[in-house]
Amino acid sequence: MPRDIPAYSLRSENRQVLLAKRPEGVPQASDFALATSAVPKPGAGEFLLRNIYLSVDPAQRGWASAEANYSAPVPLGGPMRALTIGVVVESQHADYKPGDFLYGWFGWQDYVVATEKQVIHRATQDIPLAGFLALIGIAGTTAYLALTELGRPKPGDTLLVSTAAGSVGSLVGQIGKSLGCRTIGLTGSDDKVERCRARFGYDVAINYKSADLDAEIAKVAPNGVNVFFDNTGGSILDTALRRLAVGARVVQCGTASIGSWNPPPTGPRNEREILTRRLVWSGFIIFDYMAQYATAADELARLFNAGKVTYELDVSDDIATAPGAIAALYAGENNGKKIIYIG
Repeated sequence: MPRDIPAYSLRSENRQVLLAKRPEGVPQASDFALATSAVPKPGAGEFLLRNIYLSVDPAQRGWASAEANYSAPVPLGGPMRALTIGVVVESQHADYKPGDFLYGWFGWQDYVVATEKQVIHRATQDIPLAGFLALIGIAGTTAYLALTELGRPKPGDTLLVSTAAGSVGSLVGQIGKSLGCRTIGLTGSDDKVERCRARFGYDVAINYKSADLDAEIAKVAPNGVNVFFDNTGGSILDTALRRLAVGARVVQCGTASIGSWNPPPTGPRNEREILTRRLVWSGFIIFDYMAQYATAADELARLFNAGKVTYELDVSDDIATAPGAIAALYAGENNGKKIIYIG
């Protein structure tokens, strides 16, 4: 059972954040509209869920876009697709009872009539309720599964992580440390460098905006990097590839540094690095690994309760902040996993 459950009310109306137009690049506040509707009623096989926390995720950029992606775009005029955690308040489904806490595809809104297909995880682990977005949501399970399944770290490996203070990167470093890796984090400010070291236990943290990145990686990883967990792409990736050890594994988890993929950006040719270093370079999408989700959730809760991993939250308290939240995320304005409390 989750703990630290905040107070929540059962509103008499349903506030929604609708996608008003297709964004050009990163979604801006002007791409959304706030609306109010009646609280819906569940039908047979459905349940009514009251959202408590909304998640803000980099992947929402792709979900809102008309560009080719791994999922269909959010319909214009519909609630913004989002992962949330909430509580069942009315049900006509035998497996979901009032009082159940669920994590899933419930959107940026107060209420949703949902079916079992929208549920990703039943929130039963003994962690704070907000932790289901930071630790056991797609950020935490991505960190755990991408690192262990694709990065395959071994004790003594050097692990390099971009966006190391972010919701995924901060956990990758801690999980890697628990597996016996030496950890190096890349981040974009001196404050975040300090958080990487003091809060998330990185052995080394580098401000890539102010340092000579190539020289710094060479200095702190003289024998090369064995696992590179990349959330940015772009010039950071180009630099890091040339400092990887023979047989290194690259986990491509995001491309946050790329402003637009239309037209495709050009840059250094990396084929030679892949060939000569015998690299294994893999892309990770959490939705390919749903069969392992519950196992990852249990392991993350175990690590948290054992004091081996922690997380930080950046919490807003008003649904009206949601339209500008994705842009703020891409601008690096968040300190920790960005969530919005609407209870």
